[in-house]
Amino acid sequence: MATYNNHFTSFAIALILLPTICMATEYIVGDNKGWTINFDYQAWAKGKVFHVGDTLVFNYEAPNHDVYKVNGTAFNDCIAPPDAEKFTSGNDKIELKTAGNKWYLCGKAGHCGTGQKLSIAVSNTSAPEPAPNSAVRGTFFSAYQVLMALIVVLVVVS
Repeated sequence: MATYNNHFTSFAIALILLPTICMATEYIVGDNKGWTINFDYQAWAKGKVFHVGDTLVFNYEAPNHDVYKVNGTAFNDCIAPPDAEKFTSGNDKIELKTAGNKWYLCGKAGHCGTGQKLSIAVSNTSAPEPAPNSAVRGTFFSAYQVLMALIVVLVVVS
């Protein structure tokens, strides 16, 4: 019986910790400021490590802003090419599917020039843990972990 409990406890601990280890991070671009003009998105991105599988969330008031996924030249020139991928929902979620440099800008007149653009490098390695700024996600996984811990305690005690 002791061996069963030890194996069950080890499995339960792995089950509790697995989501925080394996899940990708969801980054809210600009945190509580969202996607807007007169904000330093390069400063926001500094120190963050983006991985394949992570998601960028662009929150803004549509139709006042939009998001274009562009190349480095369009980014530097603040040009939204007509063939570039465009997002307009106001809550755009863009999964980082490949490694490499990624560039995003607002295509509304004058917005990119006032700083509404983001350049990041995406790593091919998997994310070790969620970012501290992922509050909603952290709350969800904390609740998940508490629930799993409660189940383990109930099973072990009974």
